[in-house]
Amino acid sequence: MTRSKIATLGVHVLDVHVLGIESIPSGSEGALVDTIAFSPAGTAGGTAVVLSRLGADVRTFGAVGADAIGRSLVALLGEQGVDTGGLVVKTGVQTSSSVIPVRPNGDRPAWHCVGANARFELSDFDFDALDGVDHLHLGGPEFLGGQTAGQLLAEARGRGLSTSMDILAAGDPGTLEWIAEALPHTDFLLPNDEQIRGFTGTDSLLEGARALLARGVGCVAPTRGGHGALVVTDQEVIEVPAYEIEVVDTTGCGDAFSAGFLTGHLRGLDLEAAARLGCAVAAHVAQGIGTTAGVYDLTAVEAFAASAATR
Repeated sequence: MTRSKIATLGVHVLDVHVLGIESIPSGSEGALVDTIAFSPAGTAGGTAVVLSRLGADVRTFGAVGADAIGRSLVALLGEQGVDTGGLVVKTGVQTSSSVIPVRPNGDRPAWHCVGANARFELSDFDFDALDGVDHLHLGGPEFLGGQTAGQLLAEARGRGLSTSMDILAAGDPGTLEWIAEALPHTDFLLPNDEQIRGFTGTDSLLEGARALLARGVGCVAPTRGGHGALVVTDQEVIEVPAYEIEVVDTTGCGDAFSAGFLTGHLRGLDLEAAARLGCAVAAHVAQGIGTTAGVYDLTAVEAFAASAATR
């Protein structure tokens, strides 16, 4: 099968995972932890990594700082087969990074620095880079604003690409209004359940998804944590369960779902099968640390999905 060509654009982050956190030591005391690991992340960067592992040709676009974090992030992305030629270096600002302490029960609070992600502008992007590309995934439209994000997605659609969007910010009605102009140009919106409820002010995930469809989105496919995913269009509502696994770290699971779902879509699967693939990829990632944990590809994920039980 021909390899899909995908462009990811937006948020790129270097995650530092610290596993085995019971509490923050008091004063200047120290404590031993189980593991400290790095991984490329972000709604563009993390998704790019997983798409590449699943067999797509991926070029990613965004901003990093002129610092060691940026050089490390670019190197990690490149090691995963991602074309990083679209990343621009911004001086005077650090590369975005997060420190994620993972508690034994799987909770993962985070410290985050926005850094260079806030400095990326559409003028940093050459629209001709979309020539020959099948799909554009925009991760973090709130950093561009709805008007600019809408311009980008409309241009992509005009060139024959399908489009998707994932949002980094927590659900808030103000954020929804800020990105509203991008929604009519979005084929697939891939948020999480908490974001949808926050955006729309309803406890019903289905009603919230339908409210976003009314804003012009073609399909809304929110993740639901341990409950799997929901796929909503004007014609159908599909519930897909999660897989039974031993969770190590859920960081990057949303990006993994997006990558799996989009891989399924671009391979011609129907929406239910694409969502099942997304859940399988997310489950695979949750069993390790970050999106690059272990060795996996599409064949491995499909084998896992065929043998694993769902909730």
